[in-house]
Amino acid sequence: MKTAITELFGIQHPIIQGGMHYVGFAELAAAVSNAGGLGIITGLTQRTPELLAKEIARCRDMTDKPFGVNLTFLPSFTAPPYPEYIAAIKEGGVKAVETAGRSPEAYMPALKAAGIKVIHKCTSVRHSLKAEKIGCDAVSVDGFECGGHPGEDDIPNMILLPRAADELKIPFVASGGMADARSLVAALSMGAAGMNMGTRFVATREAPVHANVKQALVKATELDTMLVMRALRNTERVLKNKGVDQLLEVEREKGASLKIEDIHEQVAGVYPRVMVDGDMDAGAWSCGMVVGLIHDIPTVKELIDRIMREAEQIIRQRLTGFLDGTVADLATRAVA
Repeated sequence: MKTAITELFGIQHPIIQGGMHYVGFAELAAAVSNAGGLGIITGLTQRTPELLAKEIARCRDMTDKPFGVNLTFLPSFTAPPYPEYIAAIKEGGVKAVETAGRSPEAYMPALKAAGIKVIHKCTSVRHSLKAEKIGCDAVSVDGFECGGHPGEDDIPNMILLPRAADELKIPFVASGGMADARSLVAALSMGAAGMNMGTRFVATREAPVHANVKQALVKATELDTMLVMRALRNTERVLKNKGVDQLLEVEREKGASLKIEDIHEQVAGVYPRVMVDGDMDAGAWSCGMVVGLIHDIPTVKELIDRIMREAEQIIRQRLTGFLDGTVADLATRAVA
């Protein structure tokens, strides 16, 4: 399948693995790239630019296909050394960067000078247009369903994607609620040139996380995520657990006076405890509503091959069937 995204990044399938803290290591990124998608190493999971350089080299040993690095720009009193991280990306020969968080505008000259294609994650059309204006090559449009930070507008992808298609000139992928062939075909029909999956890729054999995490995703339903930190306008969608229950209790007690320090125990240093140690009640960790569509733990290649095979079936059989009047005959064979 060829789209603007496959052409932009030189990949076989229009599927991107989003950057995820303590998940986006070389093992997963290489597996996604080897299966025809675009794998992404999470830059800031590597504590220093030197460690990121080593992770890039490790990924390079595992795949000869294109892969990228995620850089999330965060407000901080002691900001990470982003120029040094970008230098490590450039020196590692990486040609794709997924940016997220705050605007990457200050770092665009360095990224573009290195010949790097930039795809910025946005939760609104207005932010997507700003990304286009500052020179991003593509946008990952993140709907309200997503795990992690969905922004503050609460617009789901059934509205957000067509709006993005109406306004943007650069290509975009759908992010949030993406899990299978139906997700991909729906995204394409609404104007996207592919899809970005996060939570779904955590429940794969190659994802370097504790088995407890993968089993929790298989067991959960679409009703098992919560929004936290709304009062701080730093909304995050997370999987329900005992730590999140404690966080919500603090939020109820503090109300509008809530400060990040009040929930430090439930949000700080949680990811190693969850992803490495398998402590599923440690606190708030990102998980999308798409968890309700996760029922198995395949290899990355099995997952991507299945998505592409079934997407073709949906397009060629089910959708064409509506036009030629044979859809009733396809009822038992349709994927969707």
